[in-house]
Amino acid sequence: MSTTTPEKGTTATAVESPTGFTHKQIMTILAGLLAGMFLAALDQTIVSTSIRTIADDLNGLSVQAWVTTAYLITSTVSTPLYGKLSDIYGRRPLFVTAIVLFVVGSFACAFATSMPQLAAFRAFQGLGAGGLFSLALAIIADIVPPRERAKYQGYFLAVFGTSSVIGPLVGGLFAGADTILWITGWRWVFLVNVPIGAIALLIVWKNLHLPHMKQSHRIDWWGAAALIVGIVPILTVAEQGRTWGWASAASISMMVLGVLGIAAFVAIEFRMKDEALIPMRLFRSRVFSTGLGAGVLVGVGMFGALSCLPLYLQLVKGASPTASGLLLLPMMIGIMSGSIASGQITSRTGKYKMFPVIGTALLAAAFFLLLTVKIGTPYWQLDIYFLMVGVGLGLNMQTLTIAVQNAVPARDIGVATSSVTFFRQMGGTLGVAVFLSLLFNSVPSNIAASTATLAQAPAYQQAVASAVADPTSPSHQLAINLVAAGRGDTGAQAAIQDALNNDSSFLGRVDPLLAEPFKQAFVDSTHLVYLVGGIVMVLAFLLVLTLKEIPLRTMSAIDERRAEEASLAAETLPPSGLATTTETSTTGATADAPAAGSTAREVHAGTSGGGAHAATGDPGQLRVADLAARPTAAPSTDGTAPDGTPGRHART
Repeated sequence: MSTTTPEKGTTATAVESPTGFTHKQIMTILAGLLAGMFLAALDQTIVSTSIRTIADDLNGLSVQAWVTTAYLITSTVSTPLYGKLSDIYGRRPLFVTAIVLFVVGSFACAFATSMPQLAAFRAFQGLGAGGLFSLALAIIADIVPPRERAKYQGYFLAVFGTSSVIGPLVGGLFAGADTILWITGWRWVFLVNVPIGAIALLIVWKNLHLPHMKQSHRIDWWGAAALIVGIVPILTVAEQGRTWGWASAASISMMVLGVLGIAAFVAIEFRMKDEALIPMRLFRSRVFSTGLGAGVLVGVGMFGALSCLPLYLQLVKGASPTASGLLLLPMMIGIMSGSIASGQITSRTGKYKMFPVIGTALLAAAFFLLLTVKIGTPYWQLDIYFLMVGVGLGLNMQTLTIAVQNAVPARDIGVATSSVTFFRQMGGTLGVAVFLSLLFNSVPSNIAASTATLAQAPAYQQAVASAVADPTSPSHQLAINLVAAGRGDTGAQAAIQDALNNDSSFLGRVDPLLAEPFKQAFVDSTHLVYLVGGIVMVLAFLLVLTLKEIPLRTMSAIDERRAEEASLAAETLPPSGLATTTETSTTGATADAPAAGSTAREVHAGTSGGGAHAATGDPGQLRVADLAARPTAAPSTDGTAPDGTPGRHART
């Protein structure tokens, strides 16, 4: 269509110009983004299920934790780097790079010949994983306005939930097979990423063509170095502290180094200002700060639940890793239904604060209800609790991301999105470390207490005596250790603890009466975890109550950037008395000059109203937008335009 700009002094009619992405095009792009995110989400669950088999085959059981730690460190540290670099150089090249790194790392992992080599390849793989989550969410923010974004982000949580169920199944299948197509079964845990990654890369390469307004920023290398110095020791001690001992010299030195690194990072970021990896000015926004804080707390609850609930199902209920994944299906259904429902309601009403409030309240209630769980708790009751946890997570995860994205300028969408992912990952990592430490540190004393209680029961005494007298009984050695441990033998107590830590499957082979002290001890220990989790969720609930609900913007990040750049360009052009004609296409409006007589004041009025969009010819080439002149009015004190929509001032 063409629009003739009126002569100076006449009244202009506002022209809305769409970004140019239809629902079908968005869904096509979304398919590539989901495939990329599916890679990272599936990899986490599939590897955790099969890692013991891998360690046995590569003769590295004692160092298996480093395979997980190496991946966790590189994926977490690289997340904010991807966000900042994508704001500077564009999303597409960084997302393609992330997929390529992940696929190449996966292929290398598949042919590792030792555990240290596998750990090194997993670290390389993590460099790609760091960009898959955050960039996918940032790309959706580029092409979809916040008001509509929740509908599409629900698909990401659906992928996350699906991978959490499929991962243990596929991991168990591959780990249990001797060979598949003449290749050792567990190696397919990594090889399966190659075809999925190739499909994701093809879709992204073909369909993801976003206009990019390049920013002339320096790369904050000093900030990146300080972040690495701060985060790597903290993540390392979070993963290894339980083995080293939290009060050991190694743990304390790591924590001190991490604190110094983080302090240096914050100081550098203040000095770098807008060039910073995470600009400190963003924290002046209460929504941004509150959203990240709530994200940390929700991450603690989310990953804490995901780490402890499968252990309960396997150790107490006797479920296999594969079966425990299926038993957690209600939680995954809750995540998907909560995210989809909140997305639809947010799109229709524009309201979103109620969802993290309800979600954190549900999580707190679920954790406190889990305190009632016993050995014989029926599955239907567990399903209700699992569903509550899932719905609570679903209501929180995408809503907090959208709230943070909506509170920052369009040029900082990548940084904001990666910051949400980064802080949630940090909260999750620390949460798992704290929860598992609370769990396993309290198990020995609980075993002693439950054993002493059961020792008074005649049936238990008879079961122990029968197992001790029968050398062929699967319970023979355990019964001997239990008798010795009851007499205070520390060696026997350590042997029992080692058996539980190294191979808990013996609980399914021994006499149920002899296994009961272990199961009861584990249940009692989980109660401590759920109590702490419930308190954390209460804190999250109180925090989200303070979240300020800013009206969701109705323009995508690309359109906002176009409008802002166009308004700045218009300020530098002299007024003209000649009318101009603007040609628009499906990718947006293009103009050679602003409206006759239009001023910077008129341009700002147009952009703040949300109806003016800059257009591009070729992707990445910015040209002056078709900005219609509007009556000028002073912005309100809260940064909104006269019509009530968030203005340009509200985003800075």
